[in-house]
Amino acid sequence: MTYLHVESIGNGPDLVLLHGWAMHSGIWSGVREQLSQQFRLHLVDLPGHGLSSACEPGTLSHLVEIITEILPEHCMVGGWSLGGQIAMELALREPERVQQLILISTTPCFAKRDDWKWGMEHKLLQLFLENLKLNYATTINRFLTLQMSGDRDASKILLQLRKHFFQRAEPDPDALQKGLRILQESDLRDRMRAIKQPVLLLHGENDVITHPAAADWMHQQLAKSQRVLFPHCGHAPFLSYHDQFVTCLNEFRTHA
Repeated sequence: MTYLHVESIGNGPDLVLLHGWAMHSGIWSGVREQLSQQFRLHLVDLPGHGLSSACEPGTLSHLVEIITEILPEHCMVGGWSLGGQIAMELALREPERVQQLILISTTPCFAKRDDWKWGMEHKLLQLFLENLKLNYATTINRFLTLQMSGDRDASKILLQLRKHFFQRAEPDPDALQKGLRILQESDLRDRMRAIKQPVLLLHGENDVITHPAAADWMHQQLAKSQRVLFPHCGHAPFLSYHDQFVTCLNEFRTHA
């Protein structure tokens, strides 16, 4: 049985936050205190990350099943990067429980395809997958650096990312490989229009992992969406723009 670590703090409407690949819920530490003044926060460590045990088979569908078990009866769900794809699936499967959706630096399709030019090169994702087995530390550092590419405070944010990453045990290597395979294979474009909940799209204008054009595309597909683009920002707007990020979530809660 998979143990899922969830830290719950604060008072207000329930907000579940899901981190991205290779990270853990400590990544939200810069905004958790402010958010907990407005929300009942549920900070989740994905299986095989942080303090959560690994799981089999670790597919996107399976991760969604596990997280569904801890979802409050009515909640907002926010997901960053890979966590955003999980959040989208939760919104589709549990429309009564997931009442609002926040997609942070997220894309419906991470890998570039013939009909999708806003993804990462497949060979780059494959290279990460292969190099994880050969040199774990170097591969993780490269990924963290890539996340900060194009950010106004890249070196400062990179230090924060590395600090957060090493606060907890290293992710399970198998969980990392399964996560990369999800990034390689998952394509939710055909299902975007089925998401009927209000959606807040938050994206850095210089994001090189999930291109901001992916947020534009989702904005066009979704029935009820708002899009906020952060200037001079890479893949982690909640690290680069703490206060603005919190303000966006508070306004979305009250005006969506």
